[in-house]
Amino acid sequence: MAGRRVVVVGGGAAGLMAAGQAALAGAETLLLEKMQRPGRKICITGKGRCNITNIAQLHDFISHFGQTGRFLHQAFARFFTPELMNFFTETGLELVTERGGRVFPASGKAPDVLAVFLEWLKRCGVRIRQAAVVDSLVISDGRITGVICHGEKIPCDAVILATGGASYPATGSTGDGYRLAAAAGHLIVPVRPALVPLETSGTAAASMAGLNLRNVGVRMLVDGKKRRQAFGEMVFTEFGLTGPVILTLSGEAVDAVHAGHGVVLAVDLKPALDEQKLDARLLRDFAARNKEELASVLRGLLPREMVPVCLRDTGIAAPCLAGQVSAQQRRRLRTWLKDFRLRVTGHRPFSEAIITAGGVDTREVDPRTMESRKTKGLFIVGELLDIQADTGGYNLQAAFSTGWLAGRCAAER
Repeated sequence: MAGRRVVVVGGGAAGLMAAGQAALAGAETLLLEKMQRPGRKICITGKGRCNITNIAQLHDFISHFGQTGRFLHQAFARFFTPELMNFFTETGLELVTERGGRVFPASGKAPDVLAVFLEWLKRCGVRIRQAAVVDSLVISDGRITGVICHGEKIPCDAVILATGGASYPATGSTGDGYRLAAAAGHLIVPVRPALVPLETSGTAAASMAGLNLRNVGVRMLVDGKKRRQAFGEMVFTEFGLTGPVILTLSGEAVDAVHAGHGVVLAVDLKPALDEQKLDARLLRDFAARNKEELASVLRGLLPREMVPVCLRDTGIAAPCLAGQVSAQQRRRLRTWLKDFRLRVTGHRPFSEAIITAGGVDTREVDPRTMESRKTKGLFIVGELLDIQADTGGYNLQAAFSTGWLAGRCAAER
């Protein structure tokens, strides 16, 4: 409806999309960004390349969000991957689709995504106020009537909260939205880092810091029982583990550690070989190179950095010759190669987390509009909601889709 005034709080992916859509739908739209410029987190996502979405089919796409994924059905029904890709190409951003269905700007530069957004917002007539911190929401008789920004009341008919989570606080995501939502009566599901590197016990990881393993299988055991598994790439660090496969498992690992459970990651270094084939490979290698030191022979199976760890964990002396390896030692080697274990003791802080788990309880938000069920005229979008997925472009699509829906509904209702 023309003349309606909408304030968007937060200039990340969800907020930028919401502001533009509200303006296109006829609302007088003001975007309040606490930092000196909007979109700072967009510029660092995807290692600076911005993985904006994924071309996975809807059912598969939603499965990456776990139990809260069903909340997104309505938003995705209105604005999903094809619509988002069309939006970007129509605003002048060329896209490419890479391995795993991940979609990136063809330039490989995340700032290009922000640039087309800002130009689009200018054409839409959105006003942007930077370095603008919202102190509180103004609520009267259960309805939004404005916001207080630096002590000044800004009257409006609707507010879209798009402040992001608590990850990468240097970009402005410092959890302000949780305070504002709670003041409006919302339950905040406890927030914790997600898609975050994990810390492990012992010195094994640190001794291999910088080593990148591709195509490994990782099982996550909680109190000795397999909880989940993933396949892909992992990286050893001074504190523990990171890399795509670790980030994928990290959400459940963090929750289990916080709950006091024992968490172990069991790495299959040779997933292409079953136990029998691996044993045959060991026998063949040891027979062919029986006069060489075992450490040298193992270099054909492992990266150099892993050999000392393997020998230490299996209790085999370094000078041992390949032809001297007993059947029992070979069995220990085989087990280690298929089941190398590291105990998870913790996780890195929010400053190193890609996203935030937890947030505004989705049961208190109307999935058809993104409007609060607690306060009329308040819309909540993006990472502020208790929705989170693993890596691959899923989280940004959720931000764009919920922002699109809230912008339209805030302007029209």
